[in-house]
Amino acid sequence: MKITLIAERIFDGEHFHEDAPVTIEDGHILAFDTVKGVKEIRQAGTLVPGFIDVQVNGGGGALFNAEPSVACIETIAKAHARFGTTGFLPTLITDDIGVMVKAADAIAEALQKGSAGVLGVHFEGPHLSVPKKGVHPQGFIRHITDAELAVFCRQDLGIKVVTLAPENVSPEVIRTLVASGVKVCLGHSNADYNTVFTALAAGATGFTHLYNAMSPLGSREPGMVGAAIESESAWCGLIVDGHHVHPAAAKIALRAKPRGKIMLVTDAMPPVGMDDEMSFELFGIQVLRVGDRLNAITGELAGCVLDMASAVNNTVNLLGLPLAEALRMAALYPAQFLGIDHQAGRLASGHRADLVLLDAQNKVLANYIAGQAVYVHS
Repeated sequence: MKITLIAERIFDGEHFHEDAPVTIEDGHILAFDTVKGVKEIRQAGTLVPGFIDVQVNGGGGALFNAEPSVACIETIAKAHARFGTTGFLPTLITDDIGVMVKAADAIAEALQKGSAGVLGVHFEGPHLSVPKKGVHPQGFIRHITDAELAVFCRQDLGIKVVTLAPENVSPEVIRTLVASGVKVCLGHSNADYNTVFTALAAGATGFTHLYNAMSPLGSREPGMVGAAIESESAWCGLIVDGHHVHPAAAKIALRAKPRGKIMLVTDAMPPVGMDDEMSFELFGIQVLRVGDRLNAITGELAGCVLDMASAVNNTVNLLGLPLAEALRMAALYPAQFLGIDHQAGRLASGHRADLVLLDAQNKVLANYIAGQAVYVHS
């Protein structure tokens, strides 16, 4: 089936175009032109590449750790579709091996089923640093064994990301993970600068939520933050919610890193997509929502009530970046990190038709995954 969408504006990933048509066939972009005999739909707003989120713990009232199932994954996907996410990694934080296996089985089933938006899985832990654990349960933090390696090295999980603390995982294990197709991110770590660069040399390519839960930048010991900012090749996820990172710190990182190496992430929790001030439990600890902030009753920040559309707007309004760059941080750069920029992250002929229609305030009016509308604002 072919269809032509004609929006007031289109952002293709690099440039804006006025009153531009895009013709879609079989879930992919056929051409940036009208095609004779094809149904045309005119839309007020701006069509942009779909957003890609590499760190999504929950949404729509659901938490992946609490219910590692396809139904839970699809609930999370539906919640985030309202905010322009067309591809994401369901994220399992530190848990026992049984939950990890169930989560992996659910991801494999969702991928086989073709659940909309699911790209793979992100295991955030359990091989982390206790001093930088945040709300990760200390009782499940442990050294890596063959049991966890067997889960990480499965070949039916799509794109695999594992966050680990390099002081607790050897370079040899990192090389094993990378050889099995895992994208290794560093985070929840108290590692020193040299240990971080040893892990990068072993194949780690990213940093999970820059600044948060990692050894800080100091004048005599640059820590993980300093190594992450100095590295020209590694990608950094950045939570732009106004709580996790001060705007000035975010601006410093953006000025220091090469363009394209910082991507927006949400670290989203169950309240995303819920209209009430819901609270929830995380490993028996109550997490309270006050406005757009989540805190465990023990005091720690506990993920986010952040969606990708809000992250884009915050990047413009809090950090002063042009809208085009904020959109790239939400789509193109995570696609490049995940190695799928040949099919996602920009609007180009032959790419998958993952499109988001935004209004003048950059609120989501419609979301298309592979050319199919998964959300339309009513």
